[in-house]
Amino acid sequence: MAAPSWRGAGLVQAVLRVWQVGPHVARERVIPFSSPLGFQRRCVSCVAGSAFSGLRLASASRNYGQGSALDHFLGFSQPDSSVTSCVPAVSMHRDEQDLLLVHHPDMPENPRVLRVVLLGAPNAGKSTLSNQLLGRKVFPVSKKVHTTRCQALGVITEKETQMILLDTPGIISPGKQKRHHLELSLLEDPWKSMESADLVVVLVDVSDKWTRNQLSPQLLRCLTKFSQIPSVLVMNKVDCLKRKSVLLELTAALTEGVVNGKKLEMRQAFRSHPGTRCPSPAVKDPNTLSVGNPQRIGWPHFKEIFMLSALNQEDVKTLKQYLLTQAQPGPWEYHSAVLTSQTPEEICANIIREKLLEHLPQEVPYNVQQKTAVWEEGPGGELVIQQKLLVPKESYMKLLIGPKGHVISQIAQEAGRDLMNIFLCDVDIHLSVKLLK
Repeated sequence: MAAPSWRGAGLVQAVLRVWQVGPHVARERVIPFSSPLGFQRRCVSCVAGSAFSGLRLASASRNYGQGSALDHFLGFSQPDSSVTSCVPAVSMHRDEQDLLLVHHPDMPENPRVLRVVLLGAPNAGKSTLSNQLLGRKVFPVSKKVHTTRCQALGVITEKETQMILLDTPGIISPGKQKRHHLELSLLEDPWKSMESADLVVVLVDVSDKWTRNQLSPQLLRCLTKFSQIPSVLVMNKVDCLKRKSVLLELTAALTEGVVNGKKLEMRQAFRSHPGTRCPSPAVKDPNTLSVGNPQRIGWPHFKEIFMLSALNQEDVKTLKQYLLTQAQPGPWEYHSAVLTSQTPEEICANIIREKLLEHLPQEVPYNVQQKTAVWEEGPGGELVIQQKLLVPKESYMKLLIGPKGHVISQIAQEAGRDLMNIFLCDVDIHLSVKLLK
């Protein structure tokens, strides 16, 4: 079939047509500027006369998210928020990304550093929270489980502090890994990440009534083995709860009534608002259970509790500021221009897989193989991507293509939009579907 494609330029041009309502016409300028390694990178600046429809333009931009590449193209000022300010883009060139990762860190005189591991059950919202903390979407997010297949690293650098986020796959049991023929990385990576962690963030999806009442045995074993590492509890998706009093019951169960070595005052927890952390209690609990208790369903060694929605920037800002204060004096590991350790090709493959998971039913997306055939910079500075999607059954092929090619076109469009926001450049993406022989 003819490969569907999507170009970010079409989106920008469409918005520019909205902008051209005054006597002056918007002009596009391509401005080269140097990266810390001397590479030439590109940005787009749009200049127009004073008469333009600012409200209509802002409305069009909001469709693609605050702080998106479209905002950068159109020159909108970014919100005054530590979650979204000064967020570096990822280079489309693998050699530049590789060199940047090994480049000497440009740290200040008194640097501070913190390595944070995010742990939780599959689909608890770890990647969503990581993206919000980073201020740019670089990790795939889906409602289906096992979207994150291996450990991914993100870097937040603010003033003298560098925080390294390790987004891990959801913790699963060895039996489930064998039964569903899942990659070994899904089983091993969360444990490996703990070996270098300074702090652990345990994420619980409080909207999932089947799993929210207790921490999984695998997660508790991991916390027990690395009990010397400080941990905090993040109760995610609180916006999905119709009855907020559920948070009181869950807090008691997940912490065994103990926070920071002291008995939790439940009235305090109940009055806490989403996006704020529960006050540290004042009375010690003489009945704290031992770490080795086989009947344990919670963890009584959390230092703090946060109740939030990972989709809410203000909620995430509260958590982020707390994490930054936990950083200790020490050298940075990366240059401040580094956002993630992933290669551009890995980011692209993950984003396309995210769209496959969102648009295809049941087991179909897990059986699609991705092969990148072309990855190059076009004559206008755009990123040109051609990727082949290989499927084992003709029925899968029909589902992936969709009626009149609608499904594959939608996947290409959504992936192209996300990649434009990651690389801050125009993206020309072509997807083709082939049957495995």
